[in-house]
Amino acid sequence: MIIRWAPMLWDGTLVTLQLVGIAVIVGLFFAIPLGLARASRHWYIRALPYSYIFFFRGTPLLLQLFLVYYGLSQFDVVRDSVLWPYLREPYWCALITMTLHTAAYIAEILRGAIQAVPPGEVEAARALGMSRRQALQHIILPRAIRIGLPAYGNEVILMLKASAVVYTVTLLDIMGVVRTLNARTYQYEMFFLIAGLIYLVITLVFTQLFRLVERWLKVDASRNR
Repeated sequence: MIIRWAPMLWDGTLVTLQLVGIAVIVGLFFAIPLGLARASRHWYIRALPYSYIFFFRGTPLLLQLFLVYYGLSQFDVVRDSVLWPYLREPYWCALITMTLHTAAYIAEILRGAIQAVPPGEVEAARALGMSRRQALQHIILPRAIRIGLPAYGNEVILMLKASAVVYTVTLLDIMGVVRTLNARTYQYEMFFLIAGLIYLVITLVFTQLFRLVERWLKVDASRNR
């Protein structure tokens, strides 16, 4: 029976991996300016990103998904816009929501990593004649990336597990396929266990990949200096 449904489970796994992969990569690019603003000494620069991060970290991903998928369609300006062909599709709504959600968490990871960079290294860069921008580009951000990489890896795994909520908007991810198969076969226990094994395997692969990257970047050595 499992072999019969294997193609559907494989397709659902690909949808999950695609959503998570795009969300955490695009979310990282969004998070960089947010994290830099959060690390600013000026309150008026911190205020807007703080509000964004507070909302997306303080509310459930499921609620955010419903606000995007069901909420945006209530506005005529959205339905009449060029974005409507995308915003009416559950895939794009899920991807947008996951990206905005993870960007908030990654921004906080980056903020903490920037503030963890030893002040002496920043002072040394300035003593060498580097401008603030040069120090940020060549000293602060590269070091912050090394410091924040383990936490970023954890966020990727958390997003993998959180992605299970997208089935509620009719997406056929892993859980969406399992729900469909349960309705057809009534083999709830078996397919839930299979879903759990798929998530465990993906988590194991992600964990090993991030460990390899940490070794390549010498994260432990960077922390100890």
